[in-house]
Amino acid sequence: MARYRITADDVPFAHEFLRDPFGYRSPGLQRILNVMRGLGPEGKYVILCKEPYRRWQLGRLPARRGEPISEIAGIEYHDLASAERDVFLRRWRDLGGPEV
Repeated sequence: MARYRITADDVPFAHEFLRDPFGYRSPGLQRILNVMRGLGPEGKYVILCKEPYRRWQLGRLPARRGEPISEIAGIEYHDLASAERDVFLRRWRDLGGPEV
């Protein structure tokens, strides 16, 4: 089975997510999120909660479960929506998505 690839036709779905990272997901956007979440864990960007409801940091998952998550120094967020948008765009670029 061929894996779905992100193309220029998917840019409207990226805009949909960036407008409201917590809202309703259209089937097209959900397909893209499934692709992003379905990748193996190694190097996948994640959001680490440093202080509940106040401060988050960017991290990357290790290759194996149980190993420590790598914190990316200097990249912190003060609202969860900004963190979600940034992680989405980083995963989008990792998958070869076009400029948004």
